[in-house]
Amino acid sequence: MKSRIGLACAGLVFLACSAPAAVSAQEPPSGDEDRAAILATAETFFASMTARDMEAARSVLDPRGRFFSVRSAPDGTRSVRTFTNQEYLDGLMGGTTVQLERMWDPQVRVHGDIATIWASYDFHQDGAFSHCGVDAFDLIRTPDGWKITGGVYTVERDGCPPSPLGPVGSR
Repeated sequence: MKSRIGLACAGLVFLACSAPAAVSAQEPPSGDEDRAAILATAETFFASMTARDMEAARSVLDPRGRFFSVRSAPDGTRSVRTFTNQEYLDGLMGGTTVQLERMWDPQVRVHGDIATIWASYDFHQDGAFSHCGVDAFDLIRTPDGWKITGGVYTVERDGCPPSPLGPVGSR
């Protein structure tokens, strides 16, 4: 009788110890592969902005999302502007300037099917420096890949450090 109880206890201990491994093996990967896909989503967004390519932008933006920008004026005041991803898409084709946004040193955080990117950036219009700031993108994993649901960013015209990416056109 004691040996049966001992075997039953040993079996329960084995099952208890092996259960977490079985659960974690079923979770979606969130390592280097996810990080690369998340950053590629942001780079596609930037490239679509430069090319004014609505289809490329649509492929990485969730139209239900929203962005906020915080602009700092020289007198210290700040203004907040907001627009939906759909409003961004609707206005993409209307502009005439060539826009280039570049980010560096991105910090990517992933938990299951949500992710964030936090990165410094610079922004150029028609080849001339316009401003710098910080981008913070929110993303979700969909059956079609990672989509930007929105985010926040700063617009800073003064005190911008030189970009580690070098001047526009050097890369």
